[in-house]
Amino acid sequence: MTRRFAEADGNRTRQAELLGFTGFEDREGHQAPVRLHPAGYPSPGILTDMGNGVVDIDDKFSRFVEQWSPKVVARLNDYEVKLVKMEGEFVWHAHDETDELFLVLDGELTIELRDENVRLKRGQMYVVPRGVEHRPVADGEVRAMLIEPTGVVNTGQAGGALTAVYDDSLEQG
Repeated sequence: MTRRFAEADGNRTRQAELLGFTGFEDREGHQAPVRLHPAGYPSPGILTDMGNGVVDIDDKFSRFVEQWSPKVVARLNDYEVKLVKMEGEFVWHAHDETDELFLVLDGELTIELRDENVRLKRGQMYVVPRGVEHRPVADGEVRAMLIEPTGVVNTGQAGGALTAVYDDSLEQG
């Protein structure tokens, strides 16, 4: 089964099969190169097999215990929706190229900025503007959702022991 939908410029259509990517095809049927994510799969925005599209967040959280290690659970255009468990202090870091959205699903999170602290409770969110140095801190376990462009490293350019390995193992199934 194949789905086609027009790109914004209307000059090409993207073609993807629900269970396998076939590439880009222009209106004349010529195949174009496939842009792959660094992990080797088609770039976000390409249809993937997501069953009925429903993501059970509680189920996804039950499948991992690691702290400060975001897990990709869905894709939205060139963005990834990630779930993360946090406890303790993270590292000071910034993301020079992008904003970062934190949505607290359970617990309380403090996002320390150099000139103020932002406290979030369950159901609250905050967007850290691009380039702003910040450090998340959680006194108890916090469960949160992050929405970020594909490829964002959790520690920004700070690096260190808390830099997470890219993990999209929870995206399907």
